[in-house]
Amino acid sequence: MATDNALTAEQILSTAEDVLRRFGPAKATVVDIARALGVSHGSVYRHFPSKAALREAVTQRWLDRAHDELAAIAAEPGPAAERLHRWLATLFAAKRQKALEDPELFATYMVLVGEVSGTVEEHVDTLVAQIRQIVEDGVRRGEFRDAPAGPVARSVFLATAHFHDPAHAAEWSRPAARDDFEALWSLLLEGLRGR
Repeated sequence: MATDNALTAEQILSTAEDVLRRFGPAKATVVDIARALGVSHGSVYRHFPSKAALREAVTQRWLDRAHDELAAIAAEPGPAAERLHRWLATLFAAKRQKALEDPELFATYMVLVGEVSGTVEEHVDTLVAQIRQIVEDGVRRGEFRDAPAGPVARSVFLATAHFHDPAHAAEWSRPAARDDFEALWSLLLEGLRGR
């Protein structure tokens, strides 16, 4: 239990995630979150001015969890093709893990993501920028054919949507999902290399 004075935004977000998992987005309220924290709902509103702002912050936190690991892959040295493959595989694995290991929370986040399109657009822009960084490096190193990195990065992101867009989550548990991913990667790599 937190006290009003010691309550942090991070505590609220963690508790909100638990409450959303337990009650779902339609029934979870700020009062439920405050009750779980042992504080008044006014204490929650001091950190987040509205229920919508709190839900957006929970969604942003969830989307941001993947950014750090992916950004590290994009920035590290080494062959661009290997990094791009690992970056895409890591994104797929993270989304797949969330969908299969915590389906209630994943379903809740899908509802929340639908409410905050601006947050999702920023998330996608961040991911595409990381792909672009790898593609630019691959062109500089002569691994990939010379092509405008921005459109190429966006095309790679869109071409792999089946493996990271939640609309396809029901298919991620299929035994052939990883083989399908690798087949698509081989095709993309050939296109990036211009062969």
